Amino acid sequence: MGQYRIQRLNDQLRDEISQLILRGEVKDPRVNTFLSINRVEVTQDLSYGKVFVSSFLTDGDVKLGVDGLNAAAGFIQREISKKLRIYKFPKLTFVVDAGMKAGFNMVQKLNELEKEEKEREENSSEQKEE
Repeated sequence: MGQYRIQRLNDQLRDEISQLILRGEVKDPRVNTFLSINRVEVTQDLSYGKVFVSSFLTDGDVKLGVDGLNAAAGFIQREISKKLRIYKFPKLTFVVDAGMKAGFNMVQKLNELEKEEKEREENSSEQKEE
């Protein structure tokens, strides 16, 4: 399969899995609607697909959600394979993607440092005026 076709399939799988989660069709109680699917990576031969899941929930809740998604992988594969017409449907594996949360935490730290720097500048300008 061509590179662009694989990328389109990755995007389509991401959208379909997200919709299944949002509509609440995955009945596993560990799967929360606050889980988001960041990206999907399917191998060139369509044998396997890795689904990256993240959320702003606690790390333990995200891990439980990923476990629930792995348990429901067969159901998810079956539901999506009814909609997509591809000659071989990949076996999906769900993994935790901590990149989004790490990036958010980094932005928060940078904002805190910027705030502290402004406070230092204000304090030093007040001391010079006295």
